[in-house]
Amino acid sequence: MIDARTGVQGIGMTSARTRDRLVQRLVDQGIRSQEVLEQIRNVPRHLFVDEALASRAYEDTALPIGLGQTISQPFVVARMTEALLADFSGETVLEIGTGCGYQTAVLAPLVKKIYTVERIPELLRKTKQRLRQLDIYNVQFRPGDGWEGWPKYGPYDGIIVTAAATELPQKLLQQVAPGGRMVIPVGPSGAQDLLLVTRRNDHFEQVSLGAVSFVPLVQG
Repeated sequence: MIDARTGVQGIGMTSARTRDRLVQRLVDQGIRSQEVLEQIRNVPRHLFVDEALASRAYEDTALPIGLGQTISQPFVVARMTEALLADFSGETVLEIGTGCGYQTAVLAPLVKKIYTVERIPELLRKTKQRLRQLDIYNVQFRPGDGWEGWPKYGPYDGIIVTAAATELPQKLLQQVAPGGRMVIPVGPSGAQDLLLVTRRNDHFEQVSLGAVSFVPLVQG
């Protein structure tokens, strides 16, 4: 099977039928955004994991990608993307934790511009190549400390954080535009809460989206 959008081949456990089963599982778990579900169906997740794990790429589970990092569970990617884009009227998104680029690839066609920060240079280099292979060009990359964000292009209409902070990073809150929102896991390992934080003039509203498990957002 050739992916209609990317031209990337998928067979067996990476086939359209396998992807459809994953999408149905996400629907059963409460994902409602058709745009997000189509992205989960279309993005070739098997290209974002080690070849040895390709047969598991469309399971609804997190998988290791090396360097102590993971590719997030598809449900969590869908949940975070759906929450970020609900009633989203902006154009720019800051992503903290580029990782293998799977979250980036799911989000990229749904917004005008993504600015993404990753602290591991080797991971960032591979991800740049992978996203170019998939003809994704509305992403700007930067190696750096996710706790600092990327003030140069802020404030952002949305911020999505793919690693768990011990507390809400104040410098990221400062980079949320008025009316903008941030989706971020917060808390220690084993007790993390996925938060939707919305900026309302001079204050922030927080809503819990449920328990999650992410690698830590490392400072420095």
